[in-house]
Amino acid sequence: MTLLLTVFTAVFVTVKWYTRKDDSLQLGFLIFMLWGASIMWLVDAVFEYIELRAEYFTPSAEDMLNDSFLGLSVIALALVVWLVRLLITDPKGVVRDSLRKQAEDF
Repeated sequence: MTLLLTVFTAVFVTVKWYTRKDDSLQLGFLIFMLWGASIMWLVDAVFEYIELRAEYFTPSAEDMLNDSFLGLSVIALALVVWLVRLLITDPKGVVRDSLRKQAEDF
């Protein structure tokens, strides 16, 4: 489930990045994190398959639930890191303008 969740998210963000005209949201950074996580989960799945063989394809419900939570946690962490980077770099100047306006009003 971790692999599926991160790959689907990576594909979605990649398509979104490809169809946008500008890169003001810096989706490339998020894409690298998500595809990196997807490759990591793929390697993990290959080694787990080598270890378990046919049992790999019949996980218990508890294992699937744990993997789903882990996958969602990885996606959430990637989104938080991307958002923090986006706020720090502030490519559109939204945060800078907001702070400037608050300073003028004060």
